[in-house]
Formats: sequence, C-alpha cells, structure tokens
Amino acid sequence: MATYIVLISFTDKGIKAVRDTVKRADTIRKMGKKAGVTLKDLYWTLGAHDGVCIYEAPDDETITAFLLGAAEEGFVKTQTLRAFSEPEMKKILAKML
Repeated sequence: MATYIVLISFTDKGIKAVRDTVKRADTIRKMGKKAGVTLKDLYWTLGAHDGVCIYEAPDDETITAFLLGAAEEGFVKTQTLRAFSEPEMKKILAKML
C-alpha cells in the first residue's frame, strides 16, 4: 500500500460547520473503507493548514478518486503528498543510474 499525507484546509462551509468536524472524520473513515483507502492518522492542526491525514491506498488513482469525492462535500480543500518509507526510499535510490 502507498502512503499519502493529506493537508486539509477548511472551506467557508467547513468552518461554519466546524463543530461537526469529528463526526465528519468518522464519515470519511467509512467512505475510505468502501473505496479501499485507510485513514491511519488524523490530526487537527494550527498554522497554514487545519488538519493533516495519513492515508494508505493501493495507488494514486484510488486516493485521488477518494479525495475528490470527499472534497465534493464542500467542507475541505486538500493538498496531497505521496510519502515514501525508508525501505521504499532505499529501493528508489538503488534504481538510480
């Protein structure tokens, strides 16, 4: 499974409904399970982004479709980063010419 770090920012709609953000997190977990995406960790944060999620998904297409569906709800905007573990990075480096 590939790992993805997703930075979350509330939209205007999301901040107006911020009291329900924990309930929405449960909904997102259920949506992810149906899509083959696992929410490993979720943090609400201070600073430039309102939250950070760590997801596992089988591929880029699956996480993209899932996050587009989540964004369609209108509560958050996301920025996705593909993350590589140390063993994955070692394999990548071994392929360098």
